[in-house]
Amino acid sequence: MHIALTGATGFLGSRLLVQFLRRGAEVTVLARPRPRGAGERLATLLAASGTPDSLLDRLHRRVHVVEADMSLPRLGLSPVHFQELADRADAVWHCAGDIRLNADLAGLRAVNVHGIRQMLAFAAAGRRAPRFHHVSTAFVAGARREGTAYEHELTDAHGFENAYEQSKYEAELLVHAWARQQHRPAVILRPSILVCDRPPHPDVPGHPLQYIGEVARSAREAAAAGGLELPPGERPLVRIAGRADGHLNLLPADWAAEAMVRLAERCPGTDVSTFHVVHPRDTAMAVLVRLLERLFPVRLELRDVDVAVSDATELERTADFYPGFTPYLRHRRRFDDTAARRLLGPLPPPPDVDLPYLVAGTDPAAHDAARPRTLR
Repeated sequence: MHIALTGATGFLGSRLLVQFLRRGAEVTVLARPRPRGAGERLATLLAASGTPDSLLDRLHRRVHVVEADMSLPRLGLSPVHFQELADRADAVWHCAGDIRLNADLAGLRAVNVHGIRQMLAFAAAGRRAPRFHHVSTAFVAGARREGTAYEHELTDAHGFENAYEQSKYEAELLVHAWARQQHRPAVILRPSILVCDRPPHPDVPGHPLQYIGEVARSAREAAAAGGLELPPGERPLVRIAGRADGHLNLLPADWAAEAMVRLAERCPGTDVSTFHVVHPRDTAMAVLVRLLERLFPVRLELRDVDVAVSDATELERTADFYPGFTPYLRHRRRFDDTAARRLLGPLPPPPDVDLPYLVAGTDPAAHDAARPRTLR
């Protein structure tokens, strides 16, 4: 099996690459050109993630890194090189994307929509007719905050909480259109919010909750530099829109990568198959509140309605821990994963994403340095 993979230097893509190496696949990594070569970035990332030496050895023998630009026709490659790479692929996995929840739609479309157009053209050009795998997000369900989101659904009727969700919705539409036009199968994988219990590392891409931790640390440092540090033990109350009885689906990224590869291996090769890759147990909103209170020196109170501007404190008027993420504090919907569970079989369930798990993955000071850090 020869796989063409984008996003291998990212949070999820690096874990997918490890799964492919475990299975003995040959992988062509298509990565953006940067000052540090993609091959060097990839080796540094996997080593920093605790990848076993046996797999690092396979990295050098079975992975071929090609610097490609998904903003350009033929990925910025010569016609001959582009065709050679396309003809080599048995499967195409598109995992690259802009995951910023606070970015504008135009910038996100440039990567998440235009980029998939280029990769669909790549898959269409391959003489082996490779099956296309697109890593989307369960949050294409948009701004519907109650009820159940089903795997077969794809609609913009509810609107979107942020531009990221909309860009991923538009990308899925392109996959469906491509499959109809090419009469080819495709697989859409929709993970929920991916997290891990390893602390931030400069050589390893982070997940959304790690970004919140970085914001919190920056805010504390800025407050201290400006002489605004609160007296010990003083924690002002911040009221913010949210549901105290809400819940969010958070999923360990290592488990998600293994589940995705298993689904792809077992999926029938017809039409477009869509799978929710989600945790069987949601994380209660109370856990996220406790995490935020640990990161920020405040007491949080979730309210069912927006705090009136006239009644808001100065701190409440500026309280948005991560623009694009805070609307999720109002969510209590669930994701149906019937089709995914049917194919996954006896895969052991992921660990619970509880407060200790989230603290370990967002606060380096609280992490046990002796804890093993391996990509499973």
